[in-house]
Amino acid sequence: MYKLLLSLQQQQVPATGIGLLRILFGLVTLQEILFLLYFNHLIFDPIPYMDVEFPMIPFFLCIWAIIAGCIVTGYRSQFSIIANYIFWITFVNFTPMQRDFDGGFDTFMIGVNFFLIFLPINTSFSLDNLRQKLNNPFKHYSSYSKPTVSILAYYLPIVICLGFLYFDSAVHKMFAPHWRNGLGAWLPASMPYYVSAINMSWLLNLESFQKIIGYTILVFQFSFIFLFHIKYLRPIYLLIGFGIHFGITISLNIYPFGISMLIFYVLLVPFSWYRAIANKLQAKPSTLSVFYDAQCPLCNRTILILNHFDILKRIEFKNVQQYAKNYPALDSISPETLLTDIYAIDNQQQIYAGVDSYAQILIHLRYPAILGYLIQLPAIFKFAEQKYRKIADSRVRLSCNTECNIQTSNIAPMLYERIFNPEIKSNFKKNIRILAKICLVLFVLQLNTTIHYGLLYRLNINLKASPITATLANLSNTAIMLSHTFVGITPHALYLHDHFAGYNHIIALTYLDKNGTEIWLPFVNKAGRLLAPNWGRVHSMWANIAITSNIDKLRLEKFIMKVTAFWGTKSELNLNNTVFQIKLKKIQAPFEWHKDLLNNNLSGSWSTIGTAKWQQKTIQISVPKDINLL
Repeated sequence: MYKLLLSLQQQQVPATGIGLLRILFGLVTLQEILFLLYFNHLIFDPIPYMDVEFPMIPFFLCIWAIIAGCIVTGYRSQFSIIANYIFWITFVNFTPMQRDFDGGFDTFMIGVNFFLIFLPINTSFSLDNLRQKLNNPFKHYSSYSKPTVSILAYYLPIVICLGFLYFDSAVHKMFAPHWRNGLGAWLPASMPYYVSAINMSWLLNLESFQKIIGYTILVFQFSFIFLFHIKYLRPIYLLIGFGIHFGITISLNIYPFGISMLIFYVLLVPFSWYRAIANKLQAKPSTLSVFYDAQCPLCNRTILILNHFDILKRIEFKNVQQYAKNYPALDSISPETLLTDIYAIDNQQQIYAGVDSYAQILIHLRYPAILGYLIQLPAIFKFAEQKYRKIADSRVRLSCNTECNIQTSNIAPMLYERIFNPEIKSNFKKNIRILAKICLVLFVLQLNTTIHYGLLYRLNINLKASPITATLANLSNTAIMLSHTFVGITPHALYLHDHFAGYNHIIALTYLDKNGTEIWLPFVNKAGRLLAPNWGRVHSMWANIAITSNIDKLRLEKFIMKVTAFWGTKSELNLNNTVFQIKLKKIQAPFEWHKDLLNNNLSGSWSTIGTAKWQQKTIQISVPKDINLL
């Protein structure tokens, strides 16, 4: 393994995928934080809006959101990604999210976050990269080479975060009858609680197509870890994997899980595709030439900033002292005047100066063009001209020709750079050996999880039969708990037969208004679908914990209490004067294909099985003792 890692570490590839993964990971984290803020009282209050146990939760969520924003922009990446990792672990393990509101993707996000700590996430699309350049403002941006990273930065996360997950999941699936029948994707998509607002029944009614999808997923997951790295197979695995998770995102209401898996595929995009896309998008030649004073530190820093955000490479920045003589259009302007402003020339040889130049820069950058047009409005232009003139006339110039050897304090290197910098020969080989040992430990942790719960548990082998096997089982569970908490390695038994067997009833909540009209709480609708935004971890709370194939009355009443208090308050109901009705509908969850199962499950009739009444901060819930017999 050491020789393989050493060989891969020395292969340099574009850093584009790593930068995109950081941005997308930060955005997924940010949307989940916003989700937690919206459902703050439902998730964290023992009794929503009535018993607020964690009043500081919104404050910490806002701090977390700022950190996620720093990850998206790549600002102080090392600190931000470590802080984000701590927030994920803290919220998932020390709040009700851990048991009652499992998002289904928390362990995956923790695992990805763990790897991002050790990846060169600041090498592309980051403000840290810009900050590094600003340390030496007189070094022209063209002298910087395109950022590259070791191919190991791509392969290791793919193998552990995707490869291990897929293989473990496939092992579990082989014990599920509906997966063996090729219906693993069909069954969840036919259950009212699990479907999104898009009715996919027309696709679900194609039995052969559904079985092709089901068996393709099994083959894909079993083979991924062994074959994804092969050059000619990589695009195939990319397209199949992308299709699977895109389908999950749009067809099921567990969209955070679908999106979190989807974003990881930026690491699987062939490097030639990134180069081709860049060549296609970037303008050749540039559409605007901008001239600046090379002896002005402020001007140089401004140019570095503007170039950093010139993603499409539409602008070429040149210093006046060296390049002005090559542009006849500037001959009419004296050399002294050229040094007083920033000038720009477009392809029509139109000359712009000062604020006009900045407006044209924004317009030619394309994506902030609206700001460029706003600057040109008379009132804004006059204000901007005054501010610009004040800064331009007071700026400092240095007495040097084309370069000045000025450098501010260095930025602390990323953990990746400290560990895997090949220029440090002695430490480099030593650290590769350490990396090989860490990879071996992770492999053992995953192997332990797969064997324990993917094989022994599924084969109903009694590990408590002897003191030795009982001790080994306890040690195995401890290892799984640690790997689950800190690295995201956990059993991936999602929506298998033991979840759906006997899942033949769903429950909804309604109330009567002043006129006696029955109103459905904005939670589960009359068809039985969980309405937006009650998806993600709220869906998990209701569809996976409150309502199961064997409903626990105590837990059901707990979540009826939470949902009625939260949505009753959100709907501006007087809880003390409102009687909530508990509705039940029979559905089917067969392991054999049935035509039009989704529509049949959606169109079934409801019966009232109980009521819920609030009296101050106490709720009285009346439901049958054993709902499973209804």
